[in-house]
Amino acid sequence: MEINALTGEFARAPNEAAFLAHKQEQTRALLGFTLSFCTVFYLGFFATDLAALGWGPDTMALLAARIGVAVTAGACAWLAYRRRLPVRATRLAASLAEGVALACLMFISVLRPDEFHWHAMSLAIMLVVVYLYIPNRLRYAAGLAVAATLAFVVFAGQYGHMSGADKLTMGMLLVLVNTFGFLAARRFNQVSRAEFRSWSVLKHAAERDHLTGCFNRRYLHEQLMGVPDAGSLTVLLCDIDHFKHINDTHGHGDGDMVLRSFARILQAAIRDGVDSVVRYGGEEFLIVLPGTDLAGGLHLAERLRATFAGAALISQDGATALRATASFGVAAVDRTALASDAPLRRLIAAADALMYQAKRNGRDRIESLQLA
Repeated sequence: MEINALTGEFARAPNEAAFLAHKQEQTRALLGFTLSFCTVFYLGFFATDLAALGWGPDTMALLAARIGVAVTAGACAWLAYRRRLPVRATRLAASLAEGVALACLMFISVLRPDEFHWHAMSLAIMLVVVYLYIPNRLRYAAGLAVAATLAFVVFAGQYGHMSGADKLTMGMLLVLVNTFGFLAARRFNQVSRAEFRSWSVLKHAAERDHLTGCFNRRYLHEQLMGVPDAGSLTVLLCDIDHFKHINDTHGHGDGDMVLRSFARILQAAIRDGVDSVVRYGGEEFLIVLPGTDLAGGLHLAERLRATFAGAALISQDGATALRATASFGVAAVDRTALASDAPLRRLIAAADALMYQAKRNGRDRIESLQLA
């Protein structure tokens, strides 16, 4: 998982998407909290408008602008808290709230032109919030921050009652805030993604069999044994025939090669993200097929059986073409009509019995059952 040196994001889109999905609940919570917090303070600072201008048309215009910011940010915060927003919607909400708040600050600055030095301080604080506290893509945050900074400098030059030295100092400080804000946000991106990368490695090691890359028994019991949704469920339990003979005749190196080859065939045939292949025992593999009926399970099992039986592997010494077969037990159930609260356990037990029946009946074959 390579990390982009400029943005701190993962270089490959699938890795970045996995990270964002993993962090989405935390991102939504942070977005909702930050926008709620900022809404309260943005409204609270109306007291400074009142103190500076007194009651009048300009003050009422500023109040309307602040209420507009509060409504926008409040609505985005509510959506973040109450709706399962996808990543794009979260970024849109963040960018919208930031853009409206920054535009309002420009409006405030123009109507209170004698206080541009204070407005510059307010903008600097807002830029820190944009870069670091409102979760958004770094390029979007930087784009909004730089655009707001340039607009503010233009307004300060046109409306501000400041000396040339003050304007230069203000501009340099705003450039400094943007620079360090960008660097800090990039560093945060890098650290959070490095942490996710380490977590992914540990998760993979905890859930996967190191030899075949299939899920292990721990994953089966912790992730797949829960009560599934209603619908069809099919499991395949398969075992390589005469595997001990392969190990005894050709050695464990060639035996491991056969195991890896069989695992690759199984993994290539399933639906990614839907079905699961588990190394159930030494040479036994379990395939869990949610939403698949018995006919679909039988079709897959026959395809796997024929593919594996027709595959020829060259032994490690390069002198022998290894061939092996496998026996399959296929069990299916309609979970809507099943009274048991552990359908997968029942199916595995049934498929196990069916697999041994296939071995007794000659191996390289399939036995199946529809559970009532």
